[in-house]
Amino acid sequence: MTLQMFLEHLYMVILAVIFAIGIGLPLGILSYLFPGARKAILWVVDVLQTIPSLALLGIIMVFIGAGKITVITGLVLYSLLPIVRNTNLGLTEVDPAIKEAARGMGMSKFYQLIRVELPLAFPVIFTGIRIATVNSIGSAVFAAFVGGGGLGSIIYRGIRIQNIRLIASGTLSLMLMAVVFDLVMGMIEKRLYRRSSAA
Repeated sequence: MTLQMFLEHLYMVILAVIFAIGIGLPLGILSYLFPGARKAILWVVDVLQTIPSLALLGIIMVFIGAGKITVITGLVLYSLLPIVRNTNLGLTEVDPAIKEAARGMGMSKFYQLIRVELPLAFPVIFTGIRIATVNSIGSAVFAAFVGGGGLGSIIYRGIRIQNIRLIASGTLSLMLMAVVFDLVMGMIEKRLYRRSSAA
């Protein structure tokens, strides 16, 4: 295992999660604001989640070729479900009395969403981001099959030459990365929930 492979894996995961947030957050807000569109949006992200990782990357590769862009695109699509669902859920669970109070203060719907509802919903939204990040770390292992590099290359090479040490080192590295991210994001998540409860 090399530092380059580790950094490649990290780069693909972080970039994919950033793009997934940029797409998933607006979709979650739309599904909350427009109940008529909610079923369609959630159905699409649900369907994307059911497609096997390797098959999805293969389909994307047909259109944009092999490489990191293919992997990042695939990870973005896989990361949408928890972010969209949790955004919608977090906004829906904001106390109706708080929403009513905001309207009573003369807030517009947009201002109320930005200044009141989204801050209160953010702990739930962050839970979705945490799930998407940890899932992406594992899913990015398939990058090796489409020329994306990363830690999956070690496991793929180990399988090809039947070297258990390579397979084990790649697997342990992935597990370590996932555990570290999960622990750090879990601590941030607890703080967010505590602040939300205090507010």
